[in-house]
Amino acid sequence: MNIIRIKAISMKSLGSTCLSILIVLLLVYSTSYSSQTLQKKVDEYINAYVKMGKFSGSILIAQDGKILVKKGYGMADYEHDVPNTPQTKFRIGSMGKQFTAAVIMQLQEKGLLDVDDPLTKYVPDYPDGEKITLHHLLTHTSGIPNLTDFPEHRKTIMIPSPVEKTILRFKDKPLEFAPGEKFKYCNSGYLLLGIIIEKVSGKTYEEFIEENIFLPLGMVNSGYDHHSSILKHRASGYNISKEERVNAPYLDMSIPHAAGALYSTVENLYLWDRALYKEKILKRASLDKMFTPFKGNYGYGWRIDTIFGHKRIHHGGSIFGFQAHIARYVDDNTFIVFLCNQRPTNTRKISQDLAAIIFGEKYKRPQVGEVPSEKIIEPNKK
Repeated sequence: MNIIRIKAISMKSLGSTCLSILIVLLLVYSTSYSSQTLQKKVDEYINAYVKMGKFSGSILIAQDGKILVKKGYGMADYEHDVPNTPQTKFRIGSMGKQFTAAVIMQLQEKGLLDVDDPLTKYVPDYPDGEKITLHHLLTHTSGIPNLTDFPEHRKTIMIPSPVEKTILRFKDKPLEFAPGEKFKYCNSGYLLLGIIIEKVSGKTYEEFIEENIFLPLGMVNSGYDHHSSILKHRASGYNISKEERVNAPYLDMSIPHAAGALYSTVENLYLWDRALYKEKILKRASLDKMFTPFKGNYGYGWRIDTIFGHKRIHHGGSIFGFQAHIARYVDDNTFIVFLCNQRPTNTRKISQDLAAIIFGEKYKRPQVGEVPSEKIIEPNKK
């Protein structure tokens, strides 16, 4: 009688175990299939742009803490046939503003500054600086003219210029509107934030961001780009001129400074995304402040809106020979980043279509031989 009962229990236990194993295998297969399907769709979409000569770079897509797509397309160096990979280092341009904003918030947490402080507290002789706050600089609402819009800017891009000297190019120009009145994208404001970081911390912008963001997060393949440095796996930058790929003009990286002089990889930027869900580098109140739009859908170094009904925290980057875009769909724990070493690249359209692929929305894969649609779905303000 006992033997029969033991056998019955064993059979029941075995059946339960087999069922559990089957469920796990089905889940694994389902996830694998989903990842493979996504990779195939992304490949088909991006390769169409590559064949048309309209994309060269690296992409990483992740969801729920799992990397679904991680791949390079095109060449990091077309002269030596070096392909792009997930480890390729690209200039990220204005995407670096989110790191500048994070550093400002770190300094505020240390009690070394306040975003409501007037500019004159740190740059005493700045005209109308008593009306301009750090908050205005962070949100592009200061009214200060944008240095990179000046006609003479292109004539000076090859000449090394310490940030203090660069600021003299716009310092005495009149404000374009009253501070806080409206949004107008302004690189000049982030150059001023760079000076403030250096004055308050007693370190260079490069040193402070390295010590307080990159190293703590293990972002060892990110940093301030110097033309003279030997930087392994660095992509060369290219421009498309009359349908021909050419080397991008030289830009001395002392000029963009805190407004856009950083480089990174898609893998490192995924580490950054993961850290922003936790309080690794900033407290929750500081993160919430960064991700709260003021005017023009802009927070501190990030744009905030919704697309396809999903909240999106994102930013682009564009600098000679390079373009980039990062998008965090925080309610869906979804992340899309791509870095390009070719300009122009329609980053807004590509980012939108990659999101459409992930969320099952309609998108159009460009066909070789035709000009892809540039239609953009206008995101909803949040």
